[in-house]
Amino acid sequence: MLCACSGEQFKVEEPISRSPESLATRDFSASGLSSRTGTGDWDSKFEDAQVDEAESTLKEALSLNYEEARALLGRLEYQKGNFDAALQVFYGIDIKSLSPRMVKAISERTLLHNSRSKRENSQNSFVGLMSMHSVSLLLEAMLLKAKSLQEMSRFKEAAKECKMILDIVESALPNGIPKSMAEDCKLQEMFHKALELLPKLWIEAGILNEAIVAYRRALVKPWNLNPQRLSTLQKNLAAILLYGGVETTLPQAKTWDPYYPKTNTEEALLLLFILLKKLSCGEIKWDPEIINHLAFALSTCDQFECLAVHVEQLLPSAYKRTERWFFLALCYSAAGQAKSALNMLKKISGSSESEHEPHIPSLLLGAKLCSQDPNHAHEGINFAQKVIELSNLKKGHFKSIAHKFLGVNYRNAARVSLSDSGRVFYHEESINFLNKAASLGDNDDPEVIYNLGLENAIQRNLDAAFSKMMLYSDMVAGSSSKCFTLLALIVSAEQRFKDAETIVDIAMDETERIDQMELLRLKAVLQIAQEQPKLAIETYKILLALIQANGENQNKKMDSEAKERKLEIEAWLDLANLYTKLESLSDAEICVSKAKLKEFYYPGAWHSTGLLFDAQSLHNEALIAFSVSLSIEPDYVPSIISTAETLMKMGGMETLPIARSFLMNSLRLEPTNHDAWFNLGLICKKEGLVLQAADFFQAAHELKSSAPVKSFV
Repeated sequence: MLCACSGEQFKVEEPISRSPESLATRDFSASGLSSRTGTGDWDSKFEDAQVDEAESTLKEALSLNYEEARALLGRLEYQKGNFDAALQVFYGIDIKSLSPRMVKAISERTLLHNSRSKRENSQNSFVGLMSMHSVSLLLEAMLLKAKSLQEMSRFKEAAKECKMILDIVESALPNGIPKSMAEDCKLQEMFHKALELLPKLWIEAGILNEAIVAYRRALVKPWNLNPQRLSTLQKNLAAILLYGGVETTLPQAKTWDPYYPKTNTEEALLLLFILLKKLSCGEIKWDPEIINHLAFALSTCDQFECLAVHVEQLLPSAYKRTERWFFLALCYSAAGQAKSALNMLKKISGSSESEHEPHIPSLLLGAKLCSQDPNHAHEGINFAQKVIELSNLKKGHFKSIAHKFLGVNYRNAARVSLSDSGRVFYHEESINFLNKAASLGDNDDPEVIYNLGLENAIQRNLDAAFSKMMLYSDMVAGSSSKCFTLLALIVSAEQRFKDAETIVDIAMDETERIDQMELLRLKAVLQIAQEQPKLAIETYKILLALIQANGENQNKKMDSEAKERKLEIEAWLDLANLYTKLESLSDAEICVSKAKLKEFYYPGAWHSTGLLFDAQSLHNEALIAFSVSLSIEPDYVPSIISTAETLMKMGGMETLPIARSFLMNSLRLEPTNHDAWFNLGLICKKEGLVLQAADFFQAAHELKSSAPVKSFV
């Protein structure tokens, strides 16, 4: 019966004087605290008899004091699931009065245990000290009391009770638990359980600040936790720091520690890096949650390349080869390294993986990345076609996405096609596959509708493009800046500049700050098209002031900062070109110099420099500037056309064939450029080819009447 009550056969380390007050028999049985006392039924009387028998056995077999007896009987009630009765038993233990004795017992017995002369002094030193068995029993009672309160949803009280265990042990062992303490020591086990339970109780109570403090308290000192338990605490602390939504204060940083964490995210990252090192060394078991937390933390900091480095350092057994390459491709694509990401995806779809089942997410990601760069259009077509050709692909959603990317890649292939017939073919295929994507997805994918509108706009089917964009606007509830931008460009292609400006004004109230700045630039371009240069200059001034004010924000993301930088350069160059047309050359020169300060090797900056020289009739200098622009970007169409125009101005029939070759090259890159067609007409007129010149002028006129103020793509 003794074993049934205590759970194990405890050994008495020293005799304790017996007194009537120390016995639990009469005091406890009289209290009526057993969970079913007084119910009146036979089972209750039987259980009461068991408790009385337990008390009697404890009295006869061991010299237990009042608190120890309650601890054992409280454990019995807890094991039976009678949490309320267990609490009533545990409430009879006065822990506050016993705490100093417990602290002294733990401290001195641990010190004597580590002392070399403990055998000589043990008999004298242990007199008057509480035994470690008694301390462990009381700590267990406190832990079970906290768990009973937890079961009754009294989380705050449970946390306070659990915190007392930590206070007692930490007061006794301020430098942590020594390694010499036996691993199976009951005191150490109870303390470790309390360390793990306390933060969970604070979380359940909804007091996350205290939970974080509890986790830090468990980690700040060497409590002799095994590596797996320690790593679990570190992982849980990192999770609550990342997702808890509570910014906690850290202890003051030391002057000699420059890498002291300043925010929750930094502290979580340090913990996760420690866990990754343990994973790499094999100290702890593989846990995918660690990588999930790390991916989230580094994503919020835009440190995708750093995430890729850590994923590469994982042991091969962590992920399958295909999953690892796909993860790395995601990291590199998010970091803006599309080429590296594509190299990873090519490995997945390469011959080395041909025996395995195709990895559809990798193929779709490859098609998406290729759709963002016309130079990879044909690779993107191959990626998308592989997805479509999978006969076992039953999910129409994937098929719809594959058709969408196939349509976009065909559109990009048309942009880089060298032949007119190829260009026409690719545009037709683009429309066909985008329409099929819309039908497969039941028109529920806004991006398919947007791409259909864009493709129709490129092909100058303005009515169809406008209707698609209105449908897209309804699908996204009018909150997309690219929708407003394309709508304004479509309306401007119909030469309705005032209506386009109205659309831009409406969009300014519906979009984010960076999008508002891009829309401001479009508004200025529309004002120039309406021959309102003064209004355009004022709009550019507002835009540049906003960019400068936003540049003082230190919390900007890298992609946002790059967009702002490019937008500022383009704004200065637009102003420079406007001042050049207005023959305000000094102002134009200042604007060009401002743009070059931002990025010296920018093709548009050297193109504007060439226009400035050309306005001063410095044709040789203009040609040099255009050449610099084309050396930076060989396919920069404005510089190609301006080079041809300058060659034509320099006079002489011998320059016309060179100018014609430049213009034909520009039409290969941009077939709908009306300036190129117009200049071709001028060359044919000078050469006496009147009918051909008339055809070119007619083409230029028709293209100009349907040309947007800016390119659709």
